Amino acid sequence: MKKPIRKAVPNTQTNNATSNGPTSKRRSHLWALCALLVCAAVFGGGGSRYGLANLVVQLTAIGALAFHRDAFLKFWLEAPFALKLLASASVLLPALFLIPLPPQVWTALPGRELVAQSLELAGGIGWTTASVDPVRTLLAITALITPLAVLFIGWKAPRAHLITLGWVVVILGLANVAVGIFQVLSNGATGLFYPEIPMPGILFGAFANRNTAGLFLVACLTFAALLPAPPQAGQAALPARIIICLLLLVAILLTRSRTSLVIAFLPIAALCLRVLRQKISTPRKGQRGNETRKWATLAAVVLTLGAVASVGVMVPGRLGDVIERFQSDRTDARTYIWEDASYSASRYWPVGSGMGTFDDVFQTDESLENITQRRAGRAHNDYLEVAIEAGAPGLLLITGWLALLAWLSWQARGREDRWIAWSGSITLVALALQSVTDYPLRNQTMLAIAGFALVVLVRFSAPRRGAKI
Repeated sequence: MKKPIRKAVPNTQTNNATSNGPTSKRRSHLWALCALLVCAAVFGGGGSRYGLANLVVQLTAIGALAFHRDAFLKFWLEAPFALKLLASASVLLPALFLIPLPPQVWTALPGRELVAQSLELAGGIGWTTASVDPVRTLLAITALITPLAVLFIGWKAPRAHLITLGWVVVILGLANVAVGIFQVLSNGATGLFYPEIPMPGILFGAFANRNTAGLFLVACLTFAALLPAPPQAGQAALPARIIICLLLLVAILLTRSRTSLVIAFLPIAALCLRVLRQKISTPRKGQRGNETRKWATLAAVVLTLGAVASVGVMVPGRLGDVIERFQSDRTDARTYIWEDASYSASRYWPVGSGMGTFDDVFQTDESLENITQRRAGRAHNDYLEVAIEAGAPGLLLITGWLALLAWLSWQARGREDRWIAWSGSITLVALALQSVTDYPLRNQTMLAIAGFALVVLVRFSAPRRGAKI
């Protein structure tokens, strides 16, 4: 009697481990960035006043980098030279202010007279740093940990995972909307993460600054409008996209941030341009296709009218309040801050006083006629603040970043994924525009969003094949 021949059964555990190993490793980049973005959105919206919360975000970034050292190395090996140069300069410039200098050198720097006089009264002049407050400068350097971690890890993440992370950012925006509903309906009595500045009826979300909250929602609106819909959405993709965009627009309105409301037209204009180009370039596919488009358009119009009517019923007077802020007189306290800050910039030009030192410097230069009961804290113009803290090298560095942004956006025009790349560039342009009247990059949340937008722009502006990116 012949023995039955037993077929060799493959070792499924070994094969699965072999086949899923690289996939699991690639997914680790997705989960690391997801955890970092979520942590930054929850704990990082308070700014420099909340050191412990910022520390949580930075430790999360360091932990994510520790498990992805290969991504760090790959970035420095494969990234474009301009990107590596600007990233290095962004860390090196504030670090140079921490190098101890002999008295003959640092006393010759512009604006150091008061520092020299103070040290003489305290016991004598010795070696010190170019920064008038080295502790503040060191904190400014640590703030860069979060965006650099997003940039390094995102460099190696697959493009499909970056699109998924873009929708994670949108979900975080909707979470801010949900929190903001309680803040608005309770007139600021509940739901505020940072209640030290009471503004009843304003949507702050997870931020201490309503302008930053509005800008974060603009970034979420940009990704919601331009990123490809998840394949699981199916036929519900278009209605869901419309509803999400409308919710985010209403939330931006509820922040009563004039700059955010104006900047929100960037993603709206981009979406309209994209739809128009698709209408022109897409050939007609028969009457059935036309009927489908008509019903989709009708559904969009109905949803839009319903959302507008809901806004009018739920939040009466909010739009009028925003319009009134546009029509208000120009006695804005920021104009007086800019006047005194310009003098500070000229006093420390062209070297600067050291990154993070604006608040200390401004107290000595604020004129008596412009003093109010509240401290300025910030220049409310990041370009002017950089001119004070980093002088001509800081403005040159900003110019380099803006030039890279323009070049990558132009380079993306011929790519099939250009609208994904432009979602990143529009977000960065929005940050640059609001920096004229505010300080959006002075908190960990927006630094993480800026780093993610840069990754999206760089990765999708490169060709899909034949490139290392």
